[in-house]
Amino acid sequence: MSDLSDVAPKEQTADIVEAEKPLEKAPGIVPIEKSQEQLRPEPRVRRLNIIGRRNLFFAFSLLIIIPGIISMATQHFRLGIDFAGGTEFTMSFSEHPSVAQVESAVAAEPLTSGGSVIQTGTAGSYIIRAAPLTPQQQKIVEDDLQAKLGKADIQQVLEVGGTIAGETITFALLALVLASFAILFLLAIRFRNVPGGWRAGFQFGGSALAALLHDVFLLTGVFSILGGRPLNLRIGEIDSLFVTAVLTVVGFSVHDTIVVFDRVRENLRVSQRLSFEQVVNLSIMQTAARSIITSFTVVLVLMAILIAGGTTLKGFALALLIGIVSGTYSSIFNAAPLLVVWRKLQPLR
Repeated sequence: MSDLSDVAPKEQTADIVEAEKPLEKAPGIVPIEKSQEQLRPEPRVRRLNIIGRRNLFFAFSLLIIIPGIISMATQHFRLGIDFAGGTEFTMSFSEHPSVAQVESAVAAEPLTSGGSVIQTGTAGSYIIRAAPLTPQQQKIVEDDLQAKLGKADIQQVLEVGGTIAGETITFALLALVLASFAILFLLAIRFRNVPGGWRAGFQFGGSALAALLHDVFLLTGVFSILGGRPLNLRIGEIDSLFVTAVLTVVGFSVHDTIVVFDRVRENLRVSQRLSFEQVVNLSIMQTAARSIITSFTVVLVLMAILIAGGTTLKGFALALLIGIVSGTYSSIFNAAPLLVVWRKLQPLR
């Protein structure tokens, strides 16, 4: 990276400096005492050339995304009742059986084998999800579970058909597409005042959108691997909470990217002697610590929910955790380098 002469020394120096070498005493010469200011060593210039190593970061992103894309194409997803359709029982048992006992009883019942059990906030109350059942089959399941686990109050039986599940998938995808185009348009408006006008605005917005898609593909790919064979983990199930997590990750990822891009816009005005590549690299250096620390505080909370939270929230917490870590990475190592590549391919005057 070239000399950043118009950047304050504080912006260029790291906190760690090399130790000062002791002065050698020449024979017959009495050393003169130096002031504290004179003894202070010269600061070391920080040279994190992220933009120069952009191809390495692009390759790493492809490496972690491709397995998920292959899994989505071959194994698809493990769909929850919201998307696949099915029957949901809300039952409150008077003898307050444990989660393990209820799961064992549900697995032993042929009509509910492969279903899921979710404990609610009330003691002895559970939500049991299974494949679509006829009214006669529902009655058999209720009687068998009460015979094994004790008398139960059937609070609700919800049937989700294939039509409703199909509409849910359609509206979920539509929400994601509309959110992506809205983000692209709003970012184009926000950054249209940089040199290049609307074309530059769409370069900023398009780079942010590409980083956003990186996060969505990574998240959905990981859940496809977790829910598919051979893992077949329940935490990898796709339901309405997963869609909520994806839309939350979209917003968080764009927020991190805007922090970097705003600094790029400010530096373009005050650092006119630097090339565009140097300005972007400097902006990443100035904002990376803030983005990482902010995301780390959120990660700590999500880790606590993932470890100590209920079964219902584990998949949601995992999706947010993956998405926020990926969003922080992509805003620093993907979005800004993509902006540089785009500017090289389509220079603006």
